Amino acid sequence: NFIFFTKRIDRLQQCLPSDWNMGYDNVVIGCTAENQKMADYRLPIFISLPIKHRLIIVAPMIERIELSPYLHNHLIKEVSVGGESGKYARCLDIRWVEDLRRQCTDNEISFTFHQTGSYLKKDNRIYNIPREHQHSQAKKANLNIRFPEI
Repeated sequence: NFIFFTKRIDRLQQCLPSDWNMGYDNVVIGCTAENQKMADYRLPIFISLPIKHRLIIVAPMIERIELSPYLHNHLIKEVSVGGESGKYARCLDIRWVEDLRRQCTDNEISFTFHQTGSYLKKDNRIYNIPREHQHSQAKKANLNIRFPEI
């Protein structure tokens, strides 16, 4: 099995092999979007392409994003969210993550909060989370949800 993520979804069509058709059973393609501007540019292209298994990766999430228009018809299997890491990382607001989870739940799309990033805002407080704890702290938030494949 292969998972392929890209910020260059607009180039994918020209890179697909001649026998691709609607995709291979063992290949998942993920399109990244870090903000609303990039979501609105990349996701219409992503949805229009012949892809059998699709993921949206919102990472690093640097603002609240409205994905509901792209989550209909069960074309997307999962949305995965993460914050930015590093000394100069931008802060991730947990309310943005919770809102995106709600959008996914409303559309019966699986959701994963995979990483808090270096700075996480929760309850009007900003937490500095060391790199080695960013994945485990995201898991402890208990926001992940799985829906059966349709």
